[in-house]
Amino acid sequence: MGLLINLRQLEKQNLHLEGEIPPSELDIECIDELVRAEQPLQYDIEVQKLEGGILAQGRLKLSLNCECARCLKPFEYTLELNDWTCHLPLEGEDKAEIVNDCVDLTPNIREDILLEFPQHPLCKTECSGLPKKAVEKTKKTGGTGKAKEVSSAWAELNKLKF
Repeated sequence: MGLLINLRQLEKQNLHLEGEIPPSELDIECIDELVRAEQPLQYDIEVQKLEGGILAQGRLKLSLNCECARCLKPFEYTLELNDWTCHLPLEGEDKAEIVNDCVDLTPNIREDILLEFPQHPLCKTECSGLPKKAVEKTKKTGGTGKAKEVSSAWAELNKLKF
């Protein structure tokens, strides 16, 4: 269903909309494997009709469940768009689709939310990542039960002479 604006109501007066949109209606559940939207988007929007279009302004807030890109620790990230603005033309080539005297703001909200998604989510800026292993070389056991050393790919590259 999304966030619908009734144009007939908008002709009489400006609209104040407040509520929540589930992530399933925003279609943002599986966008990134490190970022998941499992809680609803909260919105507080003022909508007014302008000459030839609609202007929506307000606040959008979405809590995201993330995994740190360095250490894989889960954390919560709050995405807030406090000065969100959207202009939808009602005429011309780029006009908004009108269905039963209503215009849906959901695709525009979805686009702006996705643009604000964390690209490289970190639990904290000074996160050092996964703990370093004490041994640089890993040991593998062969079929005889004896351990043999396997050097890293970087060590093999360092052996090259140019």
